[in-house]
Amino acid sequence: MGTNELGSSTSPYLRQHADNPVAWKQWGEPVFAEARERDVPVFLSVGYSACHWCHVMAHESFEDDETSAYLNEHFVSVKVDREERPDVDAIYMEATVAMTGQGGWPMSVFLTPAGEPFFCGTYFPAQARMGMASFRQVLESLTDAWRTKREQIDGIGESVVKQLGARKAVGQGAIDEATLTKAVALLKVDFDPVDAGFGQAPKFPPSMVLDFLLRHHRRTGDEDALRMVTQTCERMARGGMYDQLAGGFARYSVDRQWVVPHFEKMLYDNALLLDVYTHWWAVTGTPLAKRIATETADFLLAELRTPEGGFASALDADTEGEEGRYYVWHPDELRQILNDDADWVIDLCDVTGTFEHGTSVLQLRQDPDDADGWQRARTVLRTARARRTYPGRDDKVVAAWNGLAITALARAGVVLEKPEYVEAAVTAAELIRDVHLDETGRLHRTSRDGQVGTAHGVLEDYAAYAQACLTLLATTNGEQWLEIAEGLLRRVLDQFVADGTFFDTAADAEPLVWRPQDPTDNASPSGVSLAAEAFTTLASVTGSARYEEAATAGLRASAALADRAPRFAGRALAVAETQQAGPLEIAIVGDSAELVRTALTDAPWGTAVVSGRPGSDVPLLAGRDLVGGRAAAYVCQKFTCRLPVVLPEDLRRELRTAR
Repeated sequence: MGTNELGSSTSPYLRQHADNPVAWKQWGEPVFAEARERDVPVFLSVGYSACHWCHVMAHESFEDDETSAYLNEHFVSVKVDREERPDVDAIYMEATVAMTGQGGWPMSVFLTPAGEPFFCGTYFPAQARMGMASFRQVLESLTDAWRTKREQIDGIGESVVKQLGARKAVGQGAIDEATLTKAVALLKVDFDPVDAGFGQAPKFPPSMVLDFLLRHHRRTGDEDALRMVTQTCERMARGGMYDQLAGGFARYSVDRQWVVPHFEKMLYDNALLLDVYTHWWAVTGTPLAKRIATETADFLLAELRTPEGGFASALDADTEGEEGRYYVWHPDELRQILNDDADWVIDLCDVTGTFEHGTSVLQLRQDPDDADGWQRARTVLRTARARRTYPGRDDKVVAAWNGLAITALARAGVVLEKPEYVEAAVTAAELIRDVHLDETGRLHRTSRDGQVGTAHGVLEDYAAYAQACLTLLATTNGEQWLEIAEGLLRRVLDQFVADGTFFDTAADAEPLVWRPQDPTDNASPSGVSLAAEAFTTLASVTGSARYEEAATAGLRASAALADRAPRFAGRALAVAETQQAGPLEIAIVGDSAELVRTALTDAPWGTAVVSGRPGSDVPLLAGRDLVGGRAAAYVCQKFTCRLPVVLPEDLRRELRTAR
């Protein structure tokens, strides 16, 4: 019944399954052609490399010869990396949630040869337990139903596609001042006054909401907004979700106290959190903010950077078949390694036996009295941990997530005076330009080892990379980045927008059973929120009304969500804050690192900052010149500029007046 085809994939997740006895196919029309020819259903399994339960199901079922033989005989099996094909993941996750009331990964969906879902689930155990049918029982029941109830199955698939694929209405209304005020009020209600963060366990890092609250505080002076940010950033950074030895945040906290992490480390989380902690430091000057921002950026460069200069997608949660084993410590192990310092570190880091076998993650609930002693202990523990089995790394480069990292690193590099971060951002941007962007202007979503993948870019890829290029306009004096950003966003208008509605896939992309569109800012920003941000910046740089209108249209898609569930519209709310203030523009003519740093630090996040030579072709720089032969900064709004200043302290004064 065919052979496993995953060995040729550029996805590390798919390659993990290349030795399965399942005759896995890669997503594409040949899958459905074979299903039609054999008259069997399609089994779609969706996951990602850092997914713990994906590994469990693979070990229990997909590595089992008997189960695999049954699959191969009665189904066409297709494996999808959700990070490589978010469009496929999105539509079938929508079906899974609609049909079962919940979603998650691994996602197990059974399709007709027309691609219509008729049965959905997530993890199925190898043996029936806790009210869950075994995977083999599910397969046998569906095989029988396919043979005896075919008309009913076809009807279910057609109905699901009809209902979920119905054209969404164009977003109405706007995220106005009343919406922003209401959003802050709702977030206050949802805020955990004891342990910080929002809602109950599990707690995810609310990066985009924190960015919105910081922007809102800077514009309005709302101290409650800043308090929520400060408490949440402190608790996240001092708990077990943060790697106290080497920096970097885990995916989320299982408990409400931020103690027990789900251990995988994702690029998008760490890029977004780097930007939040940089922003928090710019607003408050808090030493903790600067330390966490620096350590998180260092983590990106040390552990996620690829040989080609991009950033890998994730580090796995599991090592040696056990989740978190790389990161946890037993008190006896610490005593053996640290000798006389052990009891002090055990107390400082709250090593109380939270996990199996009496192990704990390290926390740092307060700054140590002996800072030098803690740094010595960290060095010893890092050396000891390096002898453990390192977590697996998904080293595919995703355009959207690299865009987030480029933006965060470029901004942090200037604000924190770390030029190596800016250099890393430029190198990653060049990789996306040279490998992912083809001669037609189409952006491809992934690459690995410098080889571009087959998946076309979705809206978030175009928008996040465009925003990254626009950020580099401030930090590199490179006019080429504007040309790239404008080309990407023109393609967004041509291919991703129809009748004022933003879609997540291009009009000329592979057709699916329906065209996905989702404005939710969830684990990472939605494509439409990122597009609204990039269009806002591009409008400020070029003065184009067309781009300004596109930004407004993008925010309309999120207006209803922002009004009723602001936790899931954080990026849209942040962009709306920038628009509500009337976006500032800062043109810096000439070479002045201090003026650029002042602009990026003291201006509200979302301000378009451009630096370049006199006579530059960048519209915001047009007609601006040096002042007395010195570099000068022009603070503008709607291309109406104040008198230029040449001193950083004068630029700070201008920005205070503008606010």
